[in-house]
Amino acid sequence: MTNMTTTITAQLSSDQQAAIRAAVSKAESHTSGEIVPMVVPQSDDYREAAAQAATIIAAALALALALIIHDTSVWLFLPAAFVLYFPILTTVRRLALLKLAFTPAGRVQEAVRLRALQAFYEKGLHRTRDENGILIFISLLEHKVWILGDRGINAVIPPERWVSLTTALSSGIRQGQLTEALVGVIAEIGDVLRQHFPSRHDDVNELPDLLGE
Repeated sequence: MTNMTTTITAQLSSDQQAAIRAAVSKAESHTSGEIVPMVVPQSDDYREAAAQAATIIAAALALALALIIHDTSVWLFLPAAFVLYFPILTTVRRLALLKLAFTPAGRVQEAVRLRALQAFYEKGLHRTRDENGILIFISLLEHKVWILGDRGINAVIPPERWVSLTTALSSGIRQGQLTEALVGVIAEIGDVLRQHFPSRHDDVNELPDLLGE
């Protein structure tokens, strides 16, 4: 199994990790809430998009070959497309951005949402003492963000409260300013949590300050 530290290191430099952890520590010093940023390279393999892309590319190349040799019969086109499909599929599977280009926006959105939900429960954010864990899920390939709060948070803070922060963080990722945008969002979430979940004398850090896949 891939070591989590290695996975994070592949996505973020040591300085970036330190800045994010420091932001979480500072925000949590004023609240009993638990803020957990999680950074993953992508949310899905998008295998169906790879198959679609390979089919289209193989067909286009087979058609180009048929035109070049002036033989547009189906007996040349179909075997050529079939032979080309498998090596092209192998190549496309390694090209994440190409797969993403062949994936509908709705499918991408749903893939990130489901991966965020899975991470929320896998990483134990639903098990905090006051049910006030909050996950900032960042999927780098898709440049998408989901912010999920546990029951205690959702009881007093509507999920819609995080929409503007999600948008700002997504924009920061697209602009290559992930760390700066994330640190700012963590600070704002900390301010919101402090109003509803002030720090307690017996607070402990229940969850990691930064997670990878």
